[in-house]
Amino acid sequence: MAILRFRIYWEEDDLTYRDIEIQGTQTFLEFHKAIVLAYEFDGKHEASFYESNDKWQYGRELNSEVLVNKKDAPALSMTRTPVAALVSIPGQKFVYVYDPLKKWTFMIELITVSREDTYKRTYPFILRKEGIAPAQYGIKGVNPNKLMEIEEKYDLGAEEMAEGFGTDGDEGAGIGGGEESGHEEAGSDF
Repeated sequence: MAILRFRIYWEEDDLTYRDIEIQGTQTFLEFHKAIVLAYEFDGKHEASFYESNDKWQYGRELNSEVLVNKKDAPALSMTRTPVAALVSIPGQKFVYVYDPLKKWTFMIELITVSREDTYKRTYPFILRKEGIAPAQYGIKGVNPNKLMEIEEKYDLGAEEMAEGFGTDGDEGAGIGGGEESGHEEAGSDF
């Protein structure tokens, strides 16, 4: 049985991607669930796959809400369509849109096909995660107040930018700084 390895890029950042392996006989619904899991989305929204070309233009649609494939239907069913049924060329591409209101868009490309599955691996299988997944709701994994503190700490003015460094930590470190005055105070105690 064929194992298809796809790379799923987030449209906003091509350095953020997930590699997912799936058996050719598994459905697009199973592929959809793997993508949702890989990007840590909640899976509560409608989604669609679109066949695509090298220019990422939208082709025929597979929708999570369509339950039965019908002749001349506007969209195919994810529940009934096996992934291999729409893989016709090496490098096959799809566009995946999750939550039509938010329009989370991902570019999917077939990167390899192998004939044998890996022993003791359950498919679909998330093989690789690169980059930080976008937060479906709000900010993911970062306290907004802490982020502001970090930005303010490293925010340099025009003079510091021209010099290439800031002045943090330079207090009392100059010539005749705290060390000399400390010796005088210590000498007066004797």
